[in-house]
Order: sequence, then structure tokens, then C-alpha cells
Amino acid sequence: MSVQERKERERAHRERLIVATARELAEQQGWDAVTTRRLAERIEYSQPVLYSHFRGKREIIGAVALEGATELAAAVRAATSAADGPRAKVTALAHAYLDFATDNPAVYDAIFQLDGGLAFAREDTPEPLKDAFAALLETLAVVAGDGVHPGLFTEVFWAALHGLATLTRVGRLPPAEAGRRVELLVDRLAIV
Repeated sequence: MSVQERKERERAHRERLIVATARELAEQQGWDAVTTRRLAERIEYSQPVLYSHFRGKREIIGAVALEGATELAAAVRAATSAADGPRAKVTALAHAYLDFATDNPAVYDAIFQLDGGLAFAREDTPEPLKDAFAALLETLAVVAGDGVHPGLFTEVFWAALHGLATLTRVGRLPPAEAGRRVELLVDRLAIV
């Protein structure tokens, strides 16, 4: 291995460490607790080393968001591939999405609530974000109904899921009814 290859590997390792540490700290204490100083202390590198990877917290949030989007897409695809039939797949998609939001609140915020400097719904949208939307579209396009644009239907269904996830998390919706809400959403929106 050349010196250059070793340096690139070490740099990639440091970058993964920064992102993993930021994510861990955010999940434990919230995004306000994630500062470049605290990250530098936790990873045992100087702040200038951290800044050599990311220009600041915003870019770190963006990196966590991209990693999270990849995980969300994988969770949705795993859930839908295990289900049989369109209705079961849509129900599995909804549960996988809501479970991801519940189990990874800081990551979910990084993807959908915080400014990570990422473009959404544009040509320059990063691939992991496009793929997370595609994971939803793959299942939802089948149940959009005649004459309904599958992408538009996916946006509306996604918005409903996001609303359920957000309102449940902040205590505006009682968690005991989560299953019935998913049932109602699938019954009313998914044409199967």
C-alpha cells in the first residue's frame, strides 16, 4: 500500500469517526450538544483536524443525513420485500418508516428537520436522498390509483408519514393509536 493510499484510508476513517460520534452525541443529548469542540474532544483530534473534514456543524449534519437516508431506504426495502401483496407492502413501508423515525430521532431530524446544506427535490439532490424517495416510490407507485402521478402520490403519502412521525414524537398524537393511524392511512390513500 502506498503512502497516499494509507493517508486516504486514515482520512476516510477519521471522517466516519466524526460522523458516528456526532450521531451518537445527537441521539444521546440532542443536536444542540453537538459542537465542533465537543466532537474534537470525543474523537481525540484537534478542532483543525475536524475542520479539515467538515467546514462546520452544518456539513456534519448533512453527512449524518445522507447516512441516515441510506439506512432509511434499506429499512423500507427490507420491510416491503418481506411483505406479500400490495396492501401488506404499503403497511410494512409505513411501519418501517415510522419505526425508523422513532428509533433514530436525531438522524431523522438531520434528514428532514435540520439544515444540513442538502438540496431536496432538485437535480443536485444527493443520491442517498433520491434513493430514500425511490424506496418509497417503488412500493407506493403500485397503489397510487389510475390517473394519479406516482411521484405526487408518494410525496403526499410521505408527507402523511412525516406528519404522523413528528406529531407522535412531540406528544401531539397518543402513541397507543399508531397502528390504527397506519391502517387508516393505508385504507384511505392506497388503492389496492
